[in-house]
Amino acid sequence: MASYFVRLCFLIFLLSFSLQAQIENKKSHFMPKKTTGSYEEKKIKALYSLYNKGLEKEAFNKAHQILKTTKNNRTISSANLLLAYYFNKKAVIDSSIYYTYQSLKFNTVENDSLKIRLYSLAYNLLATNYKKRGLLGESKKWHLKGIEVSQKYNEKNLFYTHTHGLALVYSELGDYKNALKLFKQCLAYKEDPELIYGSYINIGDIYSAQKEYEISNQYLKKANILCQQENNHNCKAVIAISMAGNFEAQHKTTEALRLYNEAILIADENEYNQIALIARLSTGKIYLESEKYEKAKTIFISGLDNALKLGLLHEQTIIYKALKDIYIAQDDYKNAYHYNDKYYKIKDSITQLQNQKEINELDVKYKTSQKEKEIKVLQFENATKKLTLENQTEAIKNMLLQEEISKKINENTILFFQNSSDKKRNEISLLKKDQQLKALEISQQKETRIITIIAFLLLLIPITGLLFQYYKRLKAQRLVNSKQAEISSQKINTLLKEQELKLIKASISGQDKERKRISQELHDSIGGSLAAIKLQLNHVAKSNFSTIDSINKQLDETYQQVRNLSHTLLPKKFSNNKFCEVLQSYFNNISSASKLQIDFHTYPKKEINDMNEVIQIEVFKIIQELLTNTIKHAKATQIDIQFNLIENDLNILFEDNGTGFDTEHFTRGIGFINLENRTKQLQGSFLIDSKLKRGTIINIEIPITSDANTINDVENELYTNTIL
Repeated sequence: MASYFVRLCFLIFLLSFSLQAQIENKKSHFMPKKTTGSYEEKKIKALYSLYNKGLEKEAFNKAHQILKTTKNNRTISSANLLLAYYFNKKAVIDSSIYYTYQSLKFNTVENDSLKIRLYSLAYNLLATNYKKRGLLGESKKWHLKGIEVSQKYNEKNLFYTHTHGLALVYSELGDYKNALKLFKQCLAYKEDPELIYGSYINIGDIYSAQKEYEISNQYLKKANILCQQENNHNCKAVIAISMAGNFEAQHKTTEALRLYNEAILIADENEYNQIALIARLSTGKIYLESEKYEKAKTIFISGLDNALKLGLLHEQTIIYKALKDIYIAQDDYKNAYHYNDKYYKIKDSITQLQNQKEINELDVKYKTSQKEKEIKVLQFENATKKLTLENQTEAIKNMLLQEEISKKINENTILFFQNSSDKKRNEISLLKKDQQLKALEISQQKETRIITIIAFLLLLIPITGLLFQYYKRLKAQRLVNSKQAEISSQKINTLLKEQELKLIKASISGQDKERKRISQELHDSIGGSLAAIKLQLNHVAKSNFSTIDSINKQLDETYQQVRNLSHTLLPKKFSNNKFCEVLQSYFNNISSASKLQIDFHTYPKKEINDMNEVIQIEVFKIIQELLTNTIKHAKATQIDIQFNLIENDLNILFEDNGTGFDTEHFTRGIGFINLENRTKQLQGSFLIDSKLKRGTIINIEIPITSDANTINDVENELYTNTIL
């Protein structure tokens, strides 16, 4: 558990400042600095301006609208990058990674500085996402690529952003020496305050891991002062967790729990999902060490659900290991074995996801370039010193020679000409020596060049061979992977079809039972009443007014029986349960039956639950029809459904990641006709946006303040359809 604490401390800043200080602070720099530009550039500027002002949901919706209408690659790339930011902040890692790759795919402008900045920002976002999932090798690879690009194009702020991210990876890997070196290097960059207090926090965490708690707290307090000035909630939550970790290491559990709970409160209020999860797992660790197994078990099982939803592999390994220890302590070896097996499966999955060869090559390349720079500086200094010494030696020789000549002139003027000739001979000798030295230097340079070329060729041949072998192995692996993917896809399609058949059979069985019940009701109650009325009508001429009153009463009773029967056929679950809860339960049943991930979001939930029951029933049937079409045709693995009630209009956004279709050339089936008819009957609008291999987005808007006549028409048709 001690190693768990150390890992936990360093994962904290990975969440907050690799996203907050390195991405959100940089997204404003991504936009062009000029206020003028094309219409497409203005749209993107407005989009990022909304996001920076905190109107993230509005920016999210406008980004989707832009993707539907624009054909400009730069605009598509920028909009996808904003969606990646949005999902990164919500800790929806898979979606963030998907939109980041989409951004890189459409970043096709040639020789453009904006293109280079987008590459560097996307690399940083990928590194942050993989870091969140616990794939430190992948994170390291993308930070090294980002450093290479930012150095090449002299992007100073992005260079420090990636340097900071690389330092975080070194911290996670336990390479504290290199991590401290890079963090302190980042402190020299004064133009980004978030990068500075982020470095303070990480330096504090490193000293905490080395049990130097006083030094750790000094750096954390420095960071806290800057966070208060910036009013950064993310930073406050991270510092609370770091200081709580220091108290916990010093066995001050009361103070530690107080700070962990403070961090949970801040994280929940601001939807920092992963920070909240880390703080809760820390409290669970304290309860586990205190042998309060039931409290610890509750926290870890709840945390496991969040970790699975967010796709956080590293947290899953921590939780599985903790649950294994709890069940061992409770002598429940069956569950202990189960979670131990889960732990090793996740560990194997993480190992397979990291391509260590490419990462190590980039790491060596980065360190080699740093060493080469240092060697060049030293060589230049040595050459300067050598040249200075040679000049000094030559000056001394000239001085001695001049003194000797002066003495000889003073001693004997007769020897003047002889001395002059001697001087000339000495100068000629010096010139010859200089020529010999230059010739020797030229010869040495030629030999050095020849040796360098030979060494380069000797290294190039095995490297070329290794690259060729690696290419062959990679090609074979790709073929194997594609075959496995085809087999897996066939198996999944088979299972889905079997599940659909089961659901259809169950539906038919339910319909048969309901028809039998309706038949019995009509025969026993309504049929008998109508027969009695017929007999009385045959004798109406002979009867008096009392008989007619009796017939009217029987007609009223028969009408009430028909109305009661039609009402019993309508769904009752909306009157017994809240509408949103019924929908969530329905989605959970479909997910468990078909392995289809369905994300359902509503706002505001209370007002949606209070809608007219007739509208709720129609909306429920619309959603049923949409899900049926997706399961049958789209081959999707994930569906996102959003209900937003805005100014008395219910907006339904239905999005899947399936195969999609061409909206201009497709046959409208009964399902789509029914959807349009239901929406039209509610005076709503129905829009479809889909492209091949991109998925489908359906936007439905329904007014919930329709007049009473419209509601009655819908209700009567609902009753009629149910009876028929």
